[in-house]
Amino acid sequence: MKYNYPLLSKSLVLAAVAGTVALSVSWTDGQLPVAKAAYHTPDELADMRAATPLDSNANTYFAGSGYCNGCHGHDPQGMGMVTVDGRDVNVSDAWRSSMMANSARDPFWRAKVSHEVLVNPDHQVLLEDKCTACHAPMGHFEHHMTGQGPYSIAYMEQDDIALDGVSCTPCHMQSADSTGSFFSGQLHFDTEGRPIYGPYEDDIFSAPMESFVGYTPVYSPHIIDAGLCAGCHTLITETIDLDGNLTGDEFVEQATYHEWLNSEFNNEEHPATGITCQGCHVPLLDDDIGVVITANYNFLPPRTPFGEHHFAGANSFMLNMLKEHGSTLGVTAYPAQFDSSIARTLHMLQQRTLLMEVNVPWRNDETAAIDVKLTNLAGHKFPSGYPARRAWVQLVVTNAAGDTIYNNGAPTAEGDIAGHDALWEPHYDQITSADQVQIYEMVMGDVNGNLTTVLARAKEPLKDNRLAPAGFSVNHSTYDTTRIVGGALTDPDFNHENGTEGSGSDVVHYFVPTGGYDGLINITATVWYQSVPPRAVADMFTHTSPEINLFKGMFQAADHTPVLVKTATATDLTVGIDNLRELGVHVFPNPTRDGLLNITGIDARVTGIEVYDAGGRKVGERRDGSNRNWSMRLPGKGTYLVVVRTAERSFVEKVVSL
Repeated sequence: MKYNYPLLSKSLVLAAVAGTVALSVSWTDGQLPVAKAAYHTPDELADMRAATPLDSNANTYFAGSGYCNGCHGHDPQGMGMVTVDGRDVNVSDAWRSSMMANSARDPFWRAKVSHEVLVNPDHQVLLEDKCTACHAPMGHFEHHMTGQGPYSIAYMEQDDIALDGVSCTPCHMQSADSTGSFFSGQLHFDTEGRPIYGPYEDDIFSAPMESFVGYTPVYSPHIIDAGLCAGCHTLITETIDLDGNLTGDEFVEQATYHEWLNSEFNNEEHPATGITCQGCHVPLLDDDIGVVITANYNFLPPRTPFGEHHFAGANSFMLNMLKEHGSTLGVTAYPAQFDSSIARTLHMLQQRTLLMEVNVPWRNDETAAIDVKLTNLAGHKFPSGYPARRAWVQLVVTNAAGDTIYNNGAPTAEGDIAGHDALWEPHYDQITSADQVQIYEMVMGDVNGNLTTVLARAKEPLKDNRLAPAGFSVNHSTYDTTRIVGGALTDPDFNHENGTEGSGSDVVHYFVPTGGYDGLINITATVWYQSVPPRAVADMFTHTSPEINLFKGMFQAADHTPVLVKTATATDLTVGIDNLRELGVHVFPNPTRDGLLNITGIDARVTGIEVYDAGGRKVGERRDGSNRNWSMRLPGKGTYLVVVRTAERSFVEKVVSL
């Protein structure tokens, strides 16, 4: 994707400066014009940095976010970093309350690293060095690039720039040559000439950045390539056995980038539907005007499209913890900024993650068959990322009086799931008991095939039924790192629809006992999500360290109510047949693009099928009941009515031919 924007030539820019600030010197040899009103002076820059808690340190190669905030943060004069309608979209304030900004301060991550080290003390150097590569890259890579060797948590705690997390320079300095090619924290940076890569191609106004922060802005399309995220969002770890020995095995802790490659979101394989990581997590402004991306430079043209640096994901639990314990954790964002990131995260989860629908295929006096269909809208598995994360389905059925007659998968006050198996719950295609709960998750197994929550001991998944993205295939080149494991692999409608792979969906078939009740039932299906379930930290809390104790106190004081992702409802009137789905008849595809109409599930109850066009003319008919399936070619584009007749009543379904 190429970023284009209305440009002014260098001469026009200078003319604008001249008209605005009476500039009287020429631009030569890359030197700044003597025009203090057009640029931040060192004193002005220092004042701006002092007004925020962002880190303004620099080391040999990297600079903290405070260096960038002076120009790309809030503009008190309202000239830059605002939309055409005046909304402040400055990069610093959008980023600073994200999990990216707080990756090194994340108390769960710090506690987990401590836990891993306590279990495998002989591997402390390896573990801490690996973990800091992605969570504290500016300290980690400075240490390595200057020949100081492995980087530790102890170093990080004394290194202010490392505590700035995944800041501006670690992303914008990454080399194009390594994009999408290196993983597990193997980041590669271009340092010669100190480039800062951006998405805008022409007439780059570089002098202020070169002068004030010592970097050179350079155009490169890789900055909006999904491969930019690959280095940290595909993590493969070495397996350690229960005696502390490396086994030579490897475990895929997360493969979010590879999941994206194995999806319809992969814009190289699917250019018509492709969306990069940045397309969702650095969303573009929906306007053609753009944003002046530098504060106080009112002569600069706006850039479009402009990506808002929200980095919203799914971890509202940790964002709330960072907000509540900001002073203890040393965060650089204010509570209102965390509120914005939490709201964006909830929007991502609740509006852009799942589709759900509930249907009643059949029902009798004793049982209601209820289908709950989930369709993944994300460009990777859901949940994705660290294996602790889980989502599950709760199904509640009430009678006409509102009394509950079935409740499967209810959240408990402690943050667990009612009916959850003692260790881990398998994947289900059909649920016939209230203690069978559909939980979408990865479960890690150790060298003995037992459940573990110690990442370094993980050898292979015991289960991975996380919802696949649309277009996902077991034949894709990345399937070795994105496997489906357990019962989901043989579930006929997991990532399959009408026998075709790649739907990104799953249908859970519930058989709900109704105890002779044949009246109206109301059905509510809810998907809940947790990023840090109690089971994921229970073993860690049996150990003691300052990091574990700190997080344990915060965790126990937190609200453990899971996040509601999506709800779908349905009402079934009686045990009689209310619609085609209960009759078992399926009319598809709808809409049809080639005019071919298929009807399946026909049995002896169906006495006839007729198809009418919008003018009421019969264009097709079936009377023969010997075959359960029937197909016909619609005569042209338009809207048609399919009438399915039984002895008791007729059912009508509208079909569109495109």
